[in-house]
This record gives sequence, structure tokens and C-alpha cells, in this order.
Amino acid sequence: MPTILVVDDELSMREFLKILLNKEGYDTHVASDGLSAMNILENHPVDMVITDIRMPGMGGLPLLEKVKEKNINLPVIMITAYASPEDAVAAMKNGAYDYITKPFKVAEIKDVIKAALSRLSPEDKKPHHLDSFHGIIGNSPEMQKIFDVIKKIAPTHANVLIQGESGTGKELVARALHNYSMVTDNPFVPITCSALPESLFESELFGHVKGAFTGAISNKSGLFELANNGSAFLDEIGELTPLIQTKLLRVLQEREFKRVGGTETIKINVRIISATNKILEDEVLAGRFREDLFYRLAVVPLRVPPLRERKGDVPLLVDYFLKKYSERFSKEVHGLSSYALEVLMNYDFPGNVRELENIIERGVALENSNIILPESLTMSMHRRGRNETLKPAQFIDNNYETLFEEGLDNIMIQHEKKYIEHALKKANNSKIKTADLLKISFRSLRYKIQKYNITLE
Repeated sequence: MPTILVVDDELSMREFLKILLNKEGYDTHVASDGLSAMNILENHPVDMVITDIRMPGMGGLPLLEKVKEKNINLPVIMITAYASPEDAVAAMKNGAYDYITKPFKVAEIKDVIKAALSRLSPEDKKPHHLDSFHGIIGNSPEMQKIFDVIKKIAPTHANVLIQGESGTGKELVARALHNYSMVTDNPFVPITCSALPESLFESELFGHVKGAFTGAISNKSGLFELANNGSAFLDEIGELTPLIQTKLLRVLQEREFKRVGGTETIKINVRIISATNKILEDEVLAGRFREDLFYRLAVVPLRVPPLRERKGDVPLLVDYFLKKYSERFSKEVHGLSSYALEVLMNYDFPGNVRELENIIERGVALENSNIILPESLTMSMHRRGRNETLKPAQFIDNNYETLFEEGLDNIMIQHEKKYIEHALKKANNSKIKTADLLKISFRSLRYKIQKYNITLE
């Protein structure tokens, strides 16, 4: 049963909330000021704190800071009879879950409490554990399936084709395959197929002998020789030219090759792990990729899901990148505000994990407090499937009607206020309908109304 600590200097408010919460099935502690609340927190585990802002002695904002120092994941709801934009900003900046003004409706505070507690899954009640499988962070069902496949096929010598969108971590999967294999102590040699022209790529793959071409001043071992008895990773395999495809097919069939300009046949024992962000089956049908080479490479096909299909891993990845860039920039950024995390959880991540890393890196660099706020998040101005961004003229002409299906996150930040005002007017000032229209949560809408000082008509 969740336990809630109520902190308020008014006896009537403490008693009212205690009765209300007990009827809802919660265990309740009460305190009249911040110092008393800290004593309770030292001796009793609680799942949430509801605190007034203005109290004698230690007020709500200092209490919020103390609570977050002890447990950054503990939700804190701020209530006050003296609403001010400054208090609201300070509360949200320091990690408050929500900010409610008195007098409030019983249904409103009950909904906020339920929403906050619903976030406290078993994973949230303890510090995030960075589940990692050979460097791959994730504990979602989608990634667990990937890990299970890696465990099964890594000890074999079967070639693996890894497919997935850019930024999903295909090279990490390739390295995990090698590290979990029977040849983990032998070389893992990566090469990006699109990075070199055809003339040089053949030399990179197979090596060359002295004098084979201008600039070949000595013998050179190629990728396959260097990876002998280990793993060769061919990234962006879909970019290979027809000539190189033919020569690679022979190597896979015969397990032997000759250096460029050489006559000696070199035998190898190499596992080929390849990766592409293209759908190679479509490339085969279009005649751009050899069908026989495809089947040689894709003995075991493995698809890495995009981040939008494994949103449960976003908090884990956020924690990892926060720690990484806080240390790199010598900052003490400990987490994201609930609103900032909600923005990320509702975002499609067209650039996948690589984009999330860039977002957090920028957020840590831009943020001056110890928690990242929504305004410090900078994301793509397009969603997957759109080939163009929204143009300012669409707003100047008040052509809003076609934009609602895109959601608020797509709209350029400088036009958010106008966009919200138009949505409120369209929804007859119903916040619930407006939030639904904008495809954001009720809490996010209320935060943005306060942020932009929007007056309801």
C-alpha cells in the first residue's frame, strides 16, 4: 500500500488530506513544517510527498531540494494558496512532479496522485539499474529477444546479417556477437563499406602486394587476413558495388582469396558479421544486390528494433547518457523533470539511440540546474515519414487546421504559444479537449499555459 507524507502548516488542510487519502486506501504521515517532514522521512519509507510551499521555518521549496537530494525519483506534489509564476518555475525546476493551487478540486488532486504513483513501477522504486548486455543497454522485451538470439548464435560460426535503422546500435550488436562467441580473444575487425571508393575498398578487404598500384610501396594485409580466426564486421553492406559483391561472394564460398596484384592464395577462417540500414530483400528484388550473396551473408538475419519500438529502454538510456555527459562536462545533472521525460517518451526518435544521446548531451550542456527541463531538450523538427518541416508561413497565415495530427512536439518552439492559444479556442477553452487535440498530457498542457502566461478567454 503506497505511503504518502502530507506537509502543511494548516491543521485543517492536514486533516482534510489525511482523511481523503485514507479513504483512497493510502497510508498517511503528516507534518506541520519542513523540519518535521525530514524527521519522518529519515525514519519512515514513503512513496510520495505532498507539501505546501509557504510554511514557517523550512518551507516547501527547501524541503523539495532536500527530498530530491535523498531520492531523486520520489514524486513531490506542491500545493499553495498563493500561486505565483516564480514559485511554479522554481518548483518544476527543482524536480516537483506537479504544482496545484488552493482551493483545488478533490478529483484533480486524486488524479494527480494516481498519475504520479503509476510511474512508480518496481523499476522506479529502486535506482535505475543499467541493464547491459556486452555494452548494449536495455531491458525491454524487444531487446531481451535480441540478447537471447545472440546467446544462441554467437557460439556458432554462422554469418549474421544485422538490419536496422541508422542509430539503433548495430555495431554494438556485432561486437556483442563477437564477445559472446568462442573466438572472443581473437580479432574483431570493422570496416565501413561506404567510406572507401571501389579501387581502394578491394585493397582494404584483400590487401595488396608491393607495386600492385601507384602508392603500394610495401605489402599490406587486408581486412580478412587481420580478422583470421576472428570476426570481420562489414558495416553498410548494402553500399557494395557489383564488382566487390562478386569478389566477396567468392571469398565466402571458397574461404580463400588473393591480395591485389598477388598470386599467392591465402586461406582464412573468418566469421562475417554484416550490417545495413537498407532492406536487402528489396535491394535483391531491385537487382542492386546479388541474391546468392544475400543468402551467404544472412545465414542468421537479426533485426535491431528502432527506439520508438522499445520506449521502455528510454529511462535507462537517459540515465546512462546523463552520467556520461555530466562527468564529461563536469556538471552535476542528476535527472530529467517529469515533463522532460514525458516529452521524450512521446517522441518518435527518427535518429534512434544516437539522437537520444545527442539530445541528452545538448541538454546537459545547456542546463544550469541539476535537472534537465523541457526547454533544454532540442529535437528534430520532423517525424519519421515526413519529407519536409513545417514552414513559418503556415503560422503567419493561421493555417493551423492541418497541423493537429502532427502533435505539439513537431511545432517550432517560437510558435508554441500561438498554437496552444488556437487549440484552446478550437476546444472552447476545455483543457482536456485541448490536450487531446495537441496530443500531449493534461499536465503538460497546464505547465505550458503557466510557462507562456496564457490567459483563458
